[in-house]
Amino acid sequence: MKHLDIAKFGGTSVASFNAMSSCVKVVTANPHTRLVVVSACAGVTNILVELASGALNREEVMDRIAKLRAIHQEITAHLPDKEACDAHIEEHLTDVRNLAAEAAMERSDELTDRIVSHGELMSSFLITEVFKYAGFKARCFDVRNVMRTDSAFGCAKPLLEVLGTLTRQQLLPLLDGEEIVVTQGFIGSNTEGMTTTLGRGGSDYTAALLGEACDAETISIWTDVPGVYTTDPRLVPHARPIAELSYLEAAEMATFGAKILHPSTLVPAVRRNIPVFVGSSKEPEKGGTWVRPDTATHPAFRAVALRRNQTLIVLASPKMVGASGFLARVFSIFAKYSKSVDLVSTSEVSIAVTLDAGSNTSGLNSISEDMLSELREFCHVRVEDKLSLVAIIGNDLAKTAGVTAKCFDAIEKYAVRMICYGASSHNLCFLLNEADAVPALAELHQHLLEQ
Repeated sequence: MKHLDIAKFGGTSVASFNAMSSCVKVVTANPHTRLVVVSACAGVTNILVELASGALNREEVMDRIAKLRAIHQEITAHLPDKEACDAHIEEHLTDVRNLAAEAAMERSDELTDRIVSHGELMSSFLITEVFKYAGFKARCFDVRNVMRTDSAFGCAKPLLEVLGTLTRQQLLPLLDGEEIVVTQGFIGSNTEGMTTTLGRGGSDYTAALLGEACDAETISIWTDVPGVYTTDPRLVPHARPIAELSYLEAAEMATFGAKILHPSTLVPAVRRNIPVFVGSSKEPEKGGTWVRPDTATHPAFRAVALRRNQTLIVLASPKMVGASGFLARVFSIFAKYSKSVDLVSTSEVSIAVTLDAGSNTSGLNSISEDMLSELREFCHVRVEDKLSLVAIIGNDLAKTAGVTAKCFDAIEKYAVRMICYGASSHNLCFLLNEADAVPALAELHQHLLEQ
């Protein structure tokens, strides 16, 4: 259909009956919004990940199931067919409880994906019922019918060609009907029909992938804040909204921890040149941020971002001096164990790399002992955790005099474990101790963006 807008609502936007009702108002105010993508209700995924860990005893499992029931029954209590809705939710909770019992015997990423998928399945069912209660025609569509992925459970990659074909065959025809179509973010299925997930924050990615497949005109990401800010306003009160961002700036912000957009979201949008709007479902009248191919202004400093839960691996060997092939050997081992290296810093006899735990559904940055053993065969290995990454995002940083001086002045009282600068003219990164990260973020914001 022409002028199609795809609306994605995050967990806080579907956290309660009132929040879902606000979503309904946002969607129905725009006649071009025909497809709605939702996350699980706020807090639900974290509980499901706990249940999937296999670390809870029977009483703890029942406590978490009760919490899930309470979250969803707050919504069903407002619906006319409460008993039928409760029964539907109870079917999901029974399945979750049974799967949690399996996880207690042997945890796996495949089992985790099956468990956490119930969050989106329950929220999409309930918001469809809220649409109907408000007097609108709506239907719930299982995104696993079209969101085909590989089998990398916990952080699966979409099979784009198959996804596009299935979407055009099964989903696109529904958007020309009278019903608003509601579907799930974050989840998919592999070629064997097994449930997969796209990793944390994957609902944004789902919306963008479906937008690309449906040739949408716009993608709207609705959250709990009116747009993208210069940093997280919950951490720095003086953060201010940004009216527009370029694709590149937004991608840098997402990659380095800004939670408003998932790092992969913009890739499908860029491929099809689709503008992305970010706004608040609770306060849509406040406007938001448009992410476009380019912007009218290109300030040296646009934003600062924080990414927690970083692991640093330092590899040292005197054999590095003047040797060829050392880095190739290191990275081949990381590739063998499917570890994506983030930042890299080198010296004559050592290399330091960071790994990010935030993308996997489980949130675990599991470093295999087998991998470490292979690395120790030819170098000394040191692993450090409880670190955070603070990133400065801007434009032409490497060509602007005084940039590094301003940044270092702002964080002069904090010990910096690692610096990454030069590979991109759009970011400058500092790795710090976890306890110093938020104060350093606030200092950088004050020095660079509040002057």
